[in-house]
Amino acid sequence: MRYYHSWSGGKDSTAAVILDHIHNLPSSTIVFSEVMFDKTRNISGELPEHIDFIKNKAIPIFIKWGYDVKIAQADKDYITEFHTIIRKSNIPHRNGQKRAFPLGGKCSINRDIKTKAIQDFFKTIDGDYIQYVGIAADEPKRLERLNGTNKVSLLAKYGYTEQMAYELCQEYDLLSPIYSFTKRNGCWFCPNQSYAEMAHLKKYYPYLWRELEKLSQENNLVTQGFKYNATFAEVNAKVDKIIKEKEV
Repeated sequence: MRYYHSWSGGKDSTAAVILDHIHNLPSSTIVFSEVMFDKTRNISGELPEHIDFIKNKAIPIFIKWGYDVKIAQADKDYITEFHTIIRKSNIPHRNGQKRAFPLGGKCSINRDIKTKAIQDFFKTIDGDYIQYVGIAADEPKRLERLNGTNKVSLLAKYGYTEQMAYELCQEYDLLSPIYSFTKRNGCWFCPNQSYAEMAHLKKYYPYLWRELEKLSQENNLVTQGFKYNATFAEVNAKVDKIIKEKEV
């Protein structure tokens, strides 16, 4: 039997790797799915401080511990999805237009890029395997979905709650810096992130914010919605207000 960690770099999946290491479980491989914003220009969709943590801190430690680490990437990236022309919509006027920004709560990027890269990786594996997933002991509904699958939660196995996972990562100095300003781990262009998270992006990585601004100015977009029904311009105004208030 082979074992694989589906690792995002977030506290729960990182804590799972740490528990694997602590309990000296059978050899396993760590798989990280990196969402790319623009593969041509090598712009990651992960927040800069997070991808730096992934590649320059966590992975070297995991390799030192004896793990094999794989970075999976889908063929598509955010830019590809944004510019994809709609062909088969049930709403006729949408056909021929660009998909534009992903919809909040229905993010095609997660489905077609992040999850797809993991699925494609596992399709290359012959034979049975166990997939370790980062679900904490205090997430009963998510754990229930694992029944009848080949997915296993080491956090549940060893009784680790989300808070305990956080503390374990702190103890091993393997807590992503994103937790200094957010409780979630997501792409920097995600429509589901809070306005405070967007303000962080614009303040510290204005060059990335400009990428989104440029896209919002393109023609033939199926929607101008950037964050649910709000346009990029409307979101930008709220973000500027948050940044200004924090600077006072």
